[in-house]
Amino acid sequence: MENYYSLLGIDYNSSSQDIKKAFREKAKRLHPDIAGSNAETKMRKLLAAYEVLSNQERRYEYDRIYRNFIQKVSFDYRRFLQEQIDDPKSLAKLIFFDLLHLNEENALEIWKEQGGIGFGLDKLLDRGDYMDCTFLLAEELEKRNYYYEAFILYVSIVKSERKESYFRHFMAEVEGALKEIARIKLKGAVEKKIYIECLGMLLDLGFSKHDEARWMRSMAEVLIQIKDENSAREILQEALKLDPNLPNVVQLKRKLNIKE
Repeated sequence: MENYYSLLGIDYNSSSQDIKKAFREKAKRLHPDIAGSNAETKMRKLLAAYEVLSNQERRYEYDRIYRNFIQKVSFDYRRFLQEQIDDPKSLAKLIFFDLLHLNEENALEIWKEQGGIGFGLDKLLDRGDYMDCTFLLAEELEKRNYYYEAFILYVSIVKSERKESYFRHFMAEVEGALKEIARIKLKGAVEKKIYIECLGMLLDLGFSKHDEARWMRSMAEVLIQIKDENSAREILQEALKLDPNLPNVVQLKRKLNIKE
């Protein structure tokens, strides 16, 4: 795991101004004419360090994870976890460890072998580790087009966050990823009835009326496709109560005989 403070040449108590100054000075030295062919790789690492440490929320989270990492590298922690093949808690920790160390394929393989979304990470990891691990898993699954599994994990994060804040301002990124999957990626990846169920999950998460009305409109569209016009009519009427100005409903209202 990279030490971002060392990359920038600063100490752990550096201020935001110190971080910005160090980044600028390092970045100047990485001009291609100075750093040569290795400039691009070094610049990517430098940017990653700056983006994390210049954000208060992400810096706090990085510090917490890095402290845990330092405590574990004094011995072969990964091998220790691997040897605990009959201990679900150790396997959950191994998944998280591999995700943090960019061994994503192995992490996903273990996760799938242990039941995938049925593997109770929330009961096996401390809450902070559970939230971080689940988010990293969801990201990797989404990259590999496992949209349903990623969706379920993002939903679980939002549910947990609603009960007790952990990610705080970072939740905007989580919620954005969840909405994008629901809006663009999920529909073509699952059966229609499952897609309706997924949209129903979103309605229980406490999003805005604006969002809920659009998800209900999507539910109505799919319900029409599976010939359940009565349910489609009911859900669209509920959507219009939430948002009387809901766009793209003229054709739906005609199909369902809903009068203005």
